Amino acid sequence: SLLTALGVVIIVVGGFFGYKYLVAVPRMEKASAMMFAAEQQFAQDSFKLALNGDGNFAGFLQVIEKYGSTGTGNVARHYAGICYLRLGQYQEALDYLTQYKGSTDDVPSALLAAQNYGLRGDVYVQMGDYAEAAKSYEKAVATSSDPLTAPYYLKKAGEVYEKLGDNAKALAAYEAVEVDYPTSMEARDIQKYIGRIQQQ
Repeated sequence: SLLTALGVVIIVVGGFFGYKYLVAVPRMEKASAMMFAAEQQFAQDSFKLALNGDGNFAGFLQVIEKYGSTGTGNVARHYAGICYLRLGQYQEALDYLTQYKGSTDDVPSALLAAQNYGLRGDVYVQMGDYAEAAKSYEKAVATSSDPLTAPYYLKKAGEVYEKLGDNAKALAAYEAVEVDYPTSMEARDIQKYIGRIQQQ
């Protein structure tokens, strides 16, 4: 029975490493190579080409279709959501942004996850759903306290709370920018927003 148990362990461990290095890693590399041209089009603000490709290179949608189960395919969903947002197709943008599976395992992953929540907030604003927009911006701040992104989304949250008529939460968001991120770009004129609410 000991030998049987040992054999099972060897098979499981061998299967894991075999899958990782013979299947998962090569698929990730192929997905990354496939997505390279789409990323270039995205950087040039050619969002339709980035989404759909042009027959000579694949777009994000083709990467998702072929390699959606990989980490690269996951990031392609995030990119696709941004493309649809820039193209004014808000429901499609929300569909792909919410399909993205964020992570906070390291700083770059947390920043991307925070951006994803923030973009969802932008979509909800465009759709007129300010309550969901506020929730998304709050999630963006909670996901990453990075001084470049957190004050940006705090300020956006404050603006949305003002639209909702919730001045208390708007003031709290603006004051958090002032107190927690005093050197941020958003803090430069945040007193104007704070004063506007305090005068009401």
